Amino acid sequence: MVPVTGAAAAYRRRMLPQRVAALPNRRSGDASRVRYLHLVAAARAKEARPASEQQVADIVRVTVDDEVDTRTFAAIVADVASDVLR
Repeated sequence: MVPVTGAAAAYRRRMLPQRVAALPNRRSGDASRVRYLHLVAAARAKEARPASEQQVADIVRVTVDDEVDTRTFAAIVADVASDVLR
């Protein structure tokens, strides 16, 4: 039996917590980014041919991925749904 000592083995490095810098908080006020996300969501919804507003909301949710606030999200869903669900 090998005696256990307080020192760590030479081949094992101590695991230090990794600190990741926080991402800058994107505001939904960035008009060009919101316009881009709106166009991408509309194109995806048009290709997917959803049958309900819930399906449109799911497509938009995946597209915008927490980059817009709730009111902007709802506005994009309403606009895309009005075009796609005719």
